Formats: sequence, C-alpha cells, structure tokens
Amino acid sequence: MPGRTKPPPNESVTYSSGTHDSPPDLRILHYNDVYHVDSSSAEPVGGVARFVTLVKHYREDEKFQGQPGLVTLFSGDAFNPSLESSVTKGDHMVPLLNKIGTDAAALGNHDLDFGVRKFRHLASKCKFPWLIANVLDPALGDSVPIGNAKKTHMITSSNGIKIGLIGLGEREWLATINSLPPNLIYKSASETAKELVPQLRAEGAEIVVAVTHMREPNDNKLAEQTDGLIDIILGGHDHYYNHSFIKGTHVLRSGSDFKQLSYIEGRRRNDDSGRWDIDITRRDVTSEISPHHDTVKLVERLTASLKKTLDKPVGYTAAPLDARFRTVRLRESNIANWVCDIMRHYYSGDCALMAAGTIRGDQVYAPGPILLKDIMNCFPFEDPVVVIKVTGQAIWDALENGVSQYPALEGRFPQVSNIKFEFDARKPTGSRIVSATISGDPIDMERKYTLVTRGYMGRGKDGFDSLLIEAEGGAAEEIVSEENGILISMMLRQYFMSLKVMGQWKHWGKSMGRHWNKVSDEVGTHHHVQHNPTPGPAPASPTTVRTSLPGKGWEDWTPEKIRQRKANITAPLDDSDSEDEGEDVEGDEDGDGDAQEDPASAEVEMIDHEMQVMRRVFSKWARIAGVECSVVDELKEGEFEADWTRAIAPRLEGRIACVGGEHK
Repeated sequence: MPGRTKPPPNESVTYSSGTHDSPPDLRILHYNDVYHVDSSSAEPVGGVARFVTLVKHYREDEKFQGQPGLVTLFSGDAFNPSLESSVTKGDHMVPLLNKIGTDAAALGNHDLDFGVRKFRHLASKCKFPWLIANVLDPALGDSVPIGNAKKTHMITSSNGIKIGLIGLGEREWLATINSLPPNLIYKSASETAKELVPQLRAEGAEIVVAVTHMREPNDNKLAEQTDGLIDIILGGHDHYYNHSFIKGTHVLRSGSDFKQLSYIEGRRRNDDSGRWDIDITRRDVTSEISPHHDTVKLVERLTASLKKTLDKPVGYTAAPLDARFRTVRLRESNIANWVCDIMRHYYSGDCALMAAGTIRGDQVYAPGPILLKDIMNCFPFEDPVVVIKVTGQAIWDALENGVSQYPALEGRFPQVSNIKFEFDARKPTGSRIVSATISGDPIDMERKYTLVTRGYMGRGKDGFDSLLIEAEGGAAEEIVSEENGILISMMLRQYFMSLKVMGQWKHWGKSMGRHWNKVSDEVGTHHHVQHNPTPGPAPASPTTVRTSLPGKGWEDWTPEKIRQRKANITAPLDDSDSEDEGEDVEGDEDGDGDAQEDPASAEVEMIDHEMQVMRRVFSKWARIAGVECSVVDELKEGEFEADWTRAIAPRLEGRIACVGGEHK
C-alpha cells in the first residue's frame, strides 16, 4: 500500500463550497498548456518530474485511500512550441502525457502545428482520447471532428459516477494554425454544447465537464450562454491561473508549463437538483516538491540525444544578434535584417517580408558560437519559406497590417529585405504607412513583385490577407509553395555551412555550392562576414575544458572568456545535416536513462544554464532599478578565435522608421 507522504507545499483554496465532513464523490485533476519539460529557475519552477510527484500524491497518498480514483483532464497544447519539439515534432511529449495518467484531452491549436497527419500519429500513441466537437473536417465524413478527434467522451469513475466530457475550441485560434485541411466547418461552441450536452445527460452523465482550448472571455461567454447546462468548464490557451463562477458553471484555467495544477473535489447535493458542490485547490509546482525519480530518468532518455544534436555549433557571430521581443516587434532588428536578406537572396526575390513573431528567441545572442539549439529556439516554426508574386498594393497593405497594432508587441510587425518604409503611429490603423520603397524606388501599386515570405503569411494568417495565395482564395500567385519551400532554420544552417565547408557536406553538390557562394556573397555586402584574423588554438579536449570551478570568481565570466570557453568546447562545425541520432524517443516508457551525455555537451549545457540564470536575475534587477539595458558590445579587434568558420556581423540599415508616436 502506498505510504502517506508529506502534503505538497503551496496549497491555496481557489473555491470552497462550504465545510464538508464526508469524502468527495468525485476527484479531478486539471492542467493545460505544457511545453517545457525541464524546470525553470524562477518559482514556481515547474518541470514534468515534479509535476508527476504532485499527481502521484493525489492519486496514491494514504489520505485519499477509500476515495474515488483520480480523473486527470488536460486542456490542450503539448506538442509545440518548445526547443524539444522543434526536433522531435512532439514525439517526446507522448510518453510524458501517458506517464501523468491523463484520461482525456482537449485539442489545442499548437497540437496541430506539425499538421493534422502528425497529430493523428501522436494521438494514436496516447492512452486517452483527444476531444473537439465544434471544428469539423468534411473530408473525413459527415460531422467528423478535425484529426478524427472525438466530440464527447464518457468516463466512469471508480465509484461508478459517469462523467460526460465535451471538447470545444474557439474560432480565433484556427487563424493561427500553419496547416489546416480545406473547407473546415466551425460551429459555435455554445450552440454545439446545447446540442451535445443533453445527449450526454441522456446517456447517463451525472456531471458534465467541458474541456476547452479558448481564451477566458470565450469560456465565460460559453458559461453565460449555456445557463448552467455545463457543471465545470476546464479551459486552456491562456497561460495563467484563474477561476470564476458564472450562472452555476465553474470556469477554471490552471496555469501552464507544469507550473500549476488544480485539484477538484465534487460532492452531490442532498436534493433533487442534480447539482454539485465543487471545491477547488490550486497547487504550485515549486522546488520544495521532489522530482519523481522515474520521470527524471524518462526525461533524460527522451532528451539525451536531442541535447547532443542541439549542442552542435553551426556558426559564429561577431556582432550581438538582437532577438528581443521589444526590439523585433517594435523596430528594425539586425537579426531580422540578416534572416530576411538570406530568404530573399536564396530565392532571388525582389523583396522579403517576415512577421516579427517568427523570431522567438526573446534575447540578445552575444558574439560567439551559435549552436543549433540557438537557431531552433529562435525559429521553431515548421512552415517553410514561400515565394509569391503580388502587387505593390498588396505589399503596402501587408506593411499597413504589420504596423496596425503598434505599439503593442504584436507578432505581425513587419521585418523586411530590400524594402524601406516609414510609418506614423499617431495615424489611424490602415493609414499609418507614410512612404515605402522597393530597391530604392517608390512602390508601384500596379506592378507585380516577387516576394519571399513565410507560408504562414501566404495563408493570410495574422491579418496578412493581402498576401493570401490563390489556392486559399486570395490573389497572390504562388511561385514556390510550402510543399517545395525550405524551413528558415534549415536555410540558416545551410548559410553557415556555405561560409566554410560547402565542398565537404555530404548532401552538397556543385550547383548547390555555386548557389550558396552567390547567396553568402550577396548577404555579405550588407552584413559583413569576417575571416578569423588570428586562428585560435585547436579545440580543447572535452575532459580538460571545465574552467568554471568553484572559487574561480568572475574571471571566467568576462565576455571574452565566455566566448573563448564556448568556442573551445564545441567540436568543429558538423558536416552532416542529420538530426537523428538513431534513438526512438517513443520507446520504452519506463526510461532507464542510460544514455550518457558527453563532457563537451555537459559543459555547453552548464554555460548556457548559468548564463540564462544570470540574464534573468540581471533583467529583474534592471527592471526594479529602472536601468535601461543596452545590447552587448561586438567583438573587439583580434578577439575572434574560432578556427572552424567565418563570423557574421549583421547590422541595422534604417529599413524601418517610425516618424510619429514612437514607442520608447
């Protein structure tokens, strides 16, 4: 019999229906929106291993013996976005969702990021159903939900109580998904509930729970319009914790990222109403909770080969790359200029336009080695670069859409190549662009230009209706489709490869070599590429590179020392494009964790972790102290010591100018 454990800390009562002497008739655990499996540095630290400890407490602790078994419900978004999913495409999350003991899940928008086919593959390996009742795919049959998910599901608890579940999503998040089947049918969430909940009641449901993936206002609207038809709405999509009680319906969302959960007890009322008294407890997953040992091993096994792959160096930057949200979503950014230039020159387009939300790093990448995980973390999305032919008016309208929400940190803010534009944020939305040029000439509204952009924008997402391709009902002529396009992350890796080892890469032919020579030369005219003036030493032996031993003080944390350590630790530039280390992340769910991390990877991981902690601490201090942080300095003369590549140095060029109402 499981032993009694110390109650987990950080309990808070979210809602109490009163004092009860009797045990509950129903016990539910709820969570939503989980992306990162590792713990963070700030409380609540989260992490799936501590989360499992908490789940096992509610499922197995002696204090709950003799009570109904725990029912665990998840409200969507697990398969993306995260650093891990950028390589595994969500595969690593399946064993973890199963380990938690999930009984049913709502379909979230990010669960479809890798396409419906991939979602169906992942769902088939889950030991629980995925639910959505109001997004239907006619191609699958009459009234069949997208991805062959279920509309409703009935769970019978250990004491015989029937729990009726219905999955619901909102119309808004359909516009954020990269790849959807055509002709989808969206039905009102409240109308769908009014249709299906009575059917669940007729089938014997004694309590009805809606597991949803909608913003809180839409969940509240659902409660308002169903007038007590649903007992509990367990929501997702928002990444915060909140509860409200509307017309007899509890509306609850339970945080995100394995940092919070809700424990719910239900008791039948002693009357003929059929209603329930609900008590809700919030638990924060803090560092005081011990990680579950088997889950730690499982995570280690699932991510061991991934970390080794992601720690590969792909290039070197001589200039700081500013990928902060407050930069890329408000003004010109050097990393955005560089990426847009590579996109344009790769396809020899007239211009390039990229939504700033493409750039997800939200940090300054300091001068020094750029690892594969830096690129994958900064550009995690899976929609390829596309080439379309559109009128100058369409490009103008796209720029208008991009600045329409300024100064909000919106992902639609436009980053460009071979385009210069000025906008006035004081003017009304839709008329903020003051001037715009392509190749130095005013945009010709009638002329058709070849525009390089993301597939996301070619489908009219985020308000970019003017770039919608003909196949989607728009006017843009498709030159290079998503099916034939290349991912931004792959494009950047190939660019770095072209700087040094074009002739050595196993998949690289002569024509590809000529192509990338041209691209790197053209990009280099705007963003200087420098050779190592004084080739540094050969990479140090991984067994002798650990320099940050206790007691060394700050001497190892000067910018020059950090760059030297990382450049020496990492192996020479890898000549393979493979991301497959030959390990199936879905096998053996027990996870014995026998994969060993090599010393070099461990050293890189240590440096990055400590830098991350230092960056967060300093950012908090700067915010409290009111200190404005500036971008780090570029490399000093002779400091570039890596001998395995040339260094890039992206720069600002005055492509974007706010001439009124500028956000400071």
